Amino acid sequence: MAHGTLFVISAPSGAGKSTLIEEIRPMFPDMLYSVSCTTRAPRENEKEGVHYYFLDRLQFDNMVKSGGFLEWKEVHGNRYGTPAQPVKNALESGRFMILDIDVQGALQVFDKIDRSVGIFITVPDMDVLEKRLRQRGSDSEESIRTRLMNAPREIELGKNYRYQIINDNLDEAVAALAEVITKERRYR
Repeated sequence: MAHGTLFVISAPSGAGKSTLIEEIRPMFPDMLYSVSCTTRAPRENEKEGVHYYFLDRLQFDNMVKSGGFLEWKEVHGNRYGTPAQPVKNALESGRFMILDIDVQGALQVFDKIDRSVGIFITVPDMDVLEKRLRQRGSDSEESIRTRLMNAPREIELGKNYRYQIINDNLDEAVAALAEVITKERRYR
């Protein structure tokens, strides 16, 4: 039976994980992307079914009760979850898939899917992280403070990943991420 590979990519909020993923996706057009569910409101330019499935709390709770998530957590006051069926289908059909997920959820995925390849994106220092969060312009001051408070723990948990990439220079980080994916695909 074919068995694909799940690339689990995480980062502290503001490290540039989503930007890196957007940059590498065209390099691997055959790779699937797991679209997560969230209860948070869409940010500017986010599209339903492309960036997230935006659910209300009741819809999210119903999916939790029915076992519809591979993992789920409440992070920064909002719920996020990975729909289980698309991941299962991809792996059973021998496909490669990217999962963009927070560190708490990633640790659950590592326990459930042993062939997962963990890639942690980080920043050179906390000043860079704070600057990026503020430049986004989409988070309240309280949210920025919460994200900055959570970042050191997330960075510490990043040691549980097979790879760590410092996103100091976008082009270099994209090249490093593409190299990891190419290497791991070759060995699967």
